[in-house]
Amino acid sequence: MSRWRPPRPKSSPYITAEGYQRLEQELKQLWDRRKDVTAALAAAAAEGDRSENAEYIYRKKELRSIDWRINFLQKRLPKLNIVSQAPDNQQQVFFSAWVTLEKEDGSEVCYRIVGADELDNGKNYISLDSPLARALLKKTIDDEVVIKTPLTQSSYYIVAIDYKSPNTG
Repeated sequence: MSRWRPPRPKSSPYITAEGYQRLEQELKQLWDRRKDVTAALAAAAAEGDRSENAEYIYRKKELRSIDWRINFLQKRLPKLNIVSQAPDNQQQVFFSAWVTLEKEDGSEVCYRIVGADELDNGKNYISLDSPLARALLKKTIDDEVVIKTPLTQSSYYIVAIDYKSPNTG
């Protein structure tokens, strides 16, 4: 049995201005954190026998993780396209829209369509690459959106479209 897996599909290169700033801030914090970890690693290495030195092993793993994320961000940031203004037609769903949907049971949920690099379930941000976001694109208020998965089928109605956060008005 082979361990080969096909490469993951590339995610959309779009990001909001806020999302781009968050990634830049994360990169800066990672560089600062890397200095601290490197100093702690040097101190752990100076203690001698590295094979049984838990602090040394932990710091090596932490440094490897930080370096991986820094490398990823340094490659990803230049490839991103920042979308900073709302589209001309604000009656349709496009990137960065806040979309309020009515579920089949009558309850409402509000999602924001963002780039794959700024997902946040706590804020109800969904990826432009997700099936729901793809189904929502170019739809207008009162349109029905049907999402089919292998096990279920969900239906939503678009209640509102806004390009400003509903929390800030």
